[in-house]
Amino acid sequence: MNVIVAGTDEHDIASAIESEGHTVERTPHGNRPPLEEAGIHDADVLVLTEVELATAVPVAKDLNENVRIVLYAEGSLPDFASRQADMLVDPNLLDAEAVAAEL
Repeated sequence: MNVIVAGTDEHDIASAIESEGHTVERTPHGNRPPLEEAGIHDADVLVLTEVELATAVPVAKDLNENVRIVLYAEGSLPDFASRQADMLVDPNLLDAEAVAAEL
């Protein structure tokens, strides 16, 4: 599975996903050019590690309608983004390894 992790990733979910055998690309930003450089067109999952990257959700869905969106961060996405997200997980409730295993 091809996964993009966008944001600061302070809980190191990217490493947990790699440990599950998946390919991970990282980007600190969620706007169109960095997502395209990270391979959003072929990605299976986009993991956002910051609520502030909410605008990445519609951008990613516009570029790849089949990409699954996972928010792994404290806080809530705005309505425009939460309707398109597939999984919202607070890192205080589930650790990165548990989330990676579910992907």
